[in-house]
Amino acid sequence: MASLKQVPSSSDISLLLLPLLLISVFITPSHAAGIAVYWGQHTNEGSLSDACNTGNYKFVNIAFLSKFGNSQNPQLNLAGHCNPTNNGCAKLSNEIKTCQRKGIKVFLSLGGGTSGYSLSSADEARNLATYLWNHFLGGSPSSNSRPLGNAVLDGIDFDIETGGVEYYDVLAKALNSHSQHNKVFLSAAPQCPFPDKHLDAAIKTGLFDYVWVQFYNNGECQYSNGNTNSLVNAWNKWSSSQAKQVFLGVPGSQAAASSGYIPPNVLTSKVLPAIKKSKKYGGVMVWDRSFDVQNHYSDAIKGSV
Repeated sequence: MASLKQVPSSSDISLLLLPLLLISVFITPSHAAGIAVYWGQHTNEGSLSDACNTGNYKFVNIAFLSKFGNSQNPQLNLAGHCNPTNNGCAKLSNEIKTCQRKGIKVFLSLGGGTSGYSLSSADEARNLATYLWNHFLGGSPSSNSRPLGNAVLDGIDFDIETGGVEYYDVLAKALNSHSQHNKVFLSAAPQCPFPDKHLDAAIKTGLFDYVWVQFYNNGECQYSNGNTNSLVNAWNKWSSSQAKQVFLGVPGSQAAASSGYIPPNVLTSKVLPAIKKSKKYGGVMVWDRSFDVQNHYSDAIKGSV
């Protein structure tokens, strides 16, 4: 006669489940990483909808609001995509909404590599925050004076590379003050030498949700000829900053920067394994959509980010 199998008691089951419970307590779920990209400076990059329809990006920075401060009227420059002076960029409103429906955050990027901007006072910084709130963010979405139409952007990106270094912390605080009405995400694109001379005070506010550091065009902190040491050392410094998440900023092709290009296979096999250990790792930023289209950089790395 076959022996009867003993049914485990409730105490036995509890003992079996205990290791799993301990694992769930001590392992912290990691946030999902993603790819950010800049769009707006080259007509050969396709439309904003084209970029979002790839499924490659979690963040798109519309580049740039290239003139502001020093008593200038803020001015949008999207190269040949549209003419903001005749309200021609309002047509992008539906494309922005399409991206957002896909779960992609869309930001307006301030600055860039030109010299047409800076802030001359704290009052000017606060006035710019009010302008951005009313013309691009959650204030007055039905106004006819919104350069990108009635779409409400998710946040503001600080790509401050020239001009004065003061009052960007004031701008960040003023923008963040509107988050009580509608969350205003803040991002920044500092150069990789730590700290960044233009954005250090702003990042130290602790208000920046995403900081995509430009690890290129800076020999002291970029990848070079198979050597990742300088990059990883700089990454570790940025990981200690007040940024909530840090992204690795890379050129989308060799033509996208004068130095610092990382071949996709090197990025996925050597660089990402070294930096993804950081609790603040957020993903990769690619400059820019045009070079990404030509080189298929995000296609090559998206499975490893």
